[in-house]
Amino acid sequence: MLTKWEQLDEKLQNDEVKRYYDILSHKRGSLLLKRIFDIVVSLLMIVILSPVLLFISIWIKTDSKGPVFYRQVRVTKNNKDFRIFKFRTMVQDADKIGSLVTVGNDSRITKVGSKIRKVRLDELPQLFNIFIGDMSFVGTRPEVRKYVDRYTNEMMATLLLPAGVTSLASIMYKDEDDIMAEKTATGMSVDEAYIEYVLPDKMRYNLEAIKRFSFFNEIKLMFKTVIEVF
Repeated sequence: MLTKWEQLDEKLQNDEVKRYYDILSHKRGSLLLKRIFDIVVSLLMIVILSPVLLFISIWIKTDSKGPVFYRQVRVTKNNKDFRIFKFRTMVQDADKIGSLVTVGNDSRITKVGSKIRKVRLDELPQLFNIFIGDMSFVGTRPEVRKYVDRYTNEMMATLLLPAGVTSLASIMYKDEDDIMAEKTATGMSVDEAYIEYVLPDKMRYNLEAIKRFSFFNEIKLMFKTVIEVF
């Protein structure tokens, strides 16, 4: 559901965010359906996919040292921090030996990681984040605080809703690793390439999605995601 304006984090209480807030305030029915759908479907998928989750967990443990899950702190609705569930696709402590953003030829990615990342199976554990309300099936991909601190006032509007597993921006940037590799090959650092090129363009899609938000549009986007991945 939509947080009351006066209860929003102070960084969201600006005129540019207010324009998007007013749009969403007229779509409370769709927001309620969105949350009900998230709870019911995520629970069903956790039960149905439990054998797959177990298999991938064992596969990761036998492939490389480290935990099964990667629990990085990200930012979601109302500028709140939460710990995301993802299958670990990189070597242990990868974020301590490199950038928080990966590129296509990142040496930190494990053998299993490279396989499950291609079809986004590393995202499956986020079903738990969806069930408890930290995330939604559809929404802006959750960023680390380091990048959220670089948001413009308008970009903060994406934090009116929970972070999501997929979005139009995610589909358009399904080859983000390769795009980042191209940019870094020109001499840009990973952070420079992401903040100056990728992030602003992804946010353009995310903000447009808020303007056109409806429950049924999100269902269509989920089907589109499945088609694009497989």
